Formats: sequence, structure tokens, C-alpha cells
Amino acid sequence: MNPQVKHVEPMPNYKLKVQFENNETKEFDAIPFLDKGVFKELKNEAYFKQVRVAFGSVEWPHKQDFSKDTLYLLGTPLGA
Repeated sequence: MNPQVKHVEPMPNYKLKVQFENNETKEFDAIPFLDKGVFKELKNEAYFKQVRVAFGSVEWPHKQDFSKDTLYLLGTPLGA
């Protein structure tokens, strides 16, 4: 079972810096998702920056979200 998200920070170029409960930090690239359905709204950088932690995952005000599993499995580990 993958750890839950405890902190998220938007970064340039549609990336998220995600810190998990196990203290791992990963960079998640949202670009591959930006042309798909509800995620198209994330192309607006001001909106993208409104990301927040919700229920151990991340979401935006209009309910777009990425699961903790997607973030953890597709994220690239960052140094401490």
C-alpha cells in the first residue's frame, strides 16, 4: 500500500513536489495528463497552483485529482 500525501507544492512546468507520510519526496509531472478530459483546466497556470492536499491525495477546486498511488508510482524521487 502506498503512503498518503502530507504536503504538495506546485512547481514550474506543471510539476508537483509531493511529500508523503513516509517522508519521501517525489516530483510528479502532470504534463502527460493536461490534454485529457477534466485535466485540461490545469493548463491554466494560476489554476494549477491552487492544488491542495485532500484525503491523502491532491485535488484542485473543481475536483480534478490525482490519487496517492498515481503520484507515488509515477513520481520521480527527489533528494532530501
